[in-house]
Amino acid sequence: MRSLLLLVALGSACSPAVTTSGRFRADVWADNWFSLSLGETQVAEDSVPITTERSFNKESFGFDATYPLVLNWVLKDYKKNDTGLEYIGAVNQQMGDGGFIAQLTDTTTGKRVLVSNAAWRCLVIHRAPINVACEKSASPETDCQAEISPEPPGWKLPTFDVSAWPASVEYTEAQVSPRDGYTQVVWDASARLIWSKSLKQDNTLLCKVIVNDPG
Repeated sequence: MRSLLLLVALGSACSPAVTTSGRFRADVWADNWFSLSLGETQVAEDSVPITTERSFNKESFGFDATYPLVLNWVLKDYKKNDTGLEYIGAVNQQMGDGGFIAQLTDTTTGKRVLVSNAAWRCLVIHRAPINVACEKSASPETDCQAEISPEPPGWKLPTFDVSAWPASVEYTEAQVSPRDGYTQVVWDASARLIWSKSLKQDNTLLCKVIVNDPG
């Protein structure tokens, strides 16, 4: 991993994994959803829609590309609406929590060229609720507050500077409680579960990673 350049960052149990051949193989587990673009071209998306509650599946897929790899991730935790809550109106109405782990292997060399860890930088563009006391409100659409930003223009381009984006935060398995496909992957010893500073309030993250030829 010495020549890997990190410039950024950033399921349902029975859903099928997406598996294709290619020079690169990615293994991803997300709570709840992710998409991956190579530059501005999407190469993968979670097979379980973000509108699905309790979707914690893993995806394994391949794609062809040449170095440097400009990898742009969108990570989302499930929320019913912009309140940031789930199960609205039910007895278990609550803030959901996110989590994400990934690894990328160059299949021509067998080298692991990328793992998720605290070196990634992630920009939060949907944070809610800001006022966590609204979590059990009978009218959360009125009471809950949110911070919502658009995707920065051109953020998927290789020249976009993310050095000012916050560093991602590593979490333990006990904190994230990964399940439903997580144990189907043999994770690299250096791969970490990551998210932003709040597993519960931060609902949409943008992550960008540039991988140079490890040669």
